[in-house]
Amino acid sequence: MGALVVGWVLADHWLFGAGVGLVLLFGLWRAIVIGRAVRAWGYAERDRDLLVRHGLLVRRLSIVPYARMQFVDVTAGPLERSFDLATVQLHTAAAASDAKVPGLRPAEASRLRDRLTALGADRAEGL
Repeated sequence: MGALVVGWVLADHWLFGAGVGLVLLFGLWRAIVIGRAVRAWGYAERDRDLLVRHGLLVRRLSIVPYARMQFVDVTAGPLERSFDLATVQLHTAAAASDAKVPGLRPAEASRLRDRLTALGADRAEGL
């Protein structure tokens, strides 16, 4: 309510226009950064391992061998559920090598979980 009163008082002042312009510029910048951050996530299923890449400024490529996976989680918080999305989390014995693939449709997340679980069980038998 206070912002509305201040905006009404300063409507004829040049600072009000500058403030609105700055808010719009910040919104445009955030939309561009969010779009780039979403496109920075990716994964690829290979014969023996799963590649997961992410990062805007610092790019990170994680290679998780199927035989080293202990379990695979599919999670969806309230915000993800509202956008019909889910996250696949891979857990290994080494905490540093845990990887996640966010922003998947629930059907694709379930398919990936089932495939990774099956491949992990097949590969672990050979150890």
